Amino acid sequence: MIEIFTTGGTIDKVYFDANSEFEIGDSPVAELLAESNIRDGFSVTGLMRKDSLEMKDEDREAVRAAVSRCSAERVLITHGTDTMPDTARALLSVRDKTIVLTGAMQPARMRRSDAVFNIGFAWAAVKLLPHGVYIAMNGEVFEAGSVRKNLKAQRFERT
Repeated sequence: MIEIFTTGGTIDKVYFDANSEFEIGDSPVAELLAESNIRDGFSVTGLMRKDSLEMKDEDREAVRAAVSRCSAERVLITHGTDTMPDTARALLSVRDKTIVLTGAMQPARMRRSDAVFNIGFAWAAVKLLPHGVYIAMNGEVFEAGSVRKNLKAQRFERT
């Protein structure tokens, strides 16, 4: 069983109309997995609905505590991309679990989003990787503590 925790971020954003800004809505992660014909073997728990730029140390501690408490050995976390490396570092103290964080550069509800691919890629990564903390984005896996988001290039890279 894979435990999936959602925290918000771009992947969960909803755009209502031309006069609105993006807001974080219900996570579409189960729907995204269903598009890949994955309908069981996981549980989804919403931890928060925050843009990652709004996440504070106490939010990262809440994520770490939830991951530590859960009985699953394999954990997938959807997260905003801007501070994903910070949360991954905060999870390094969790032992005996494979933890993979992923997200999207465009909301999952947009036609040209990378969300479906990233969720599927992260699903494979969390099933195959050894214990540790990782970020899976756009076809690459990075170890926590050795990755950063390149804002200009809009991609993750090793540090």
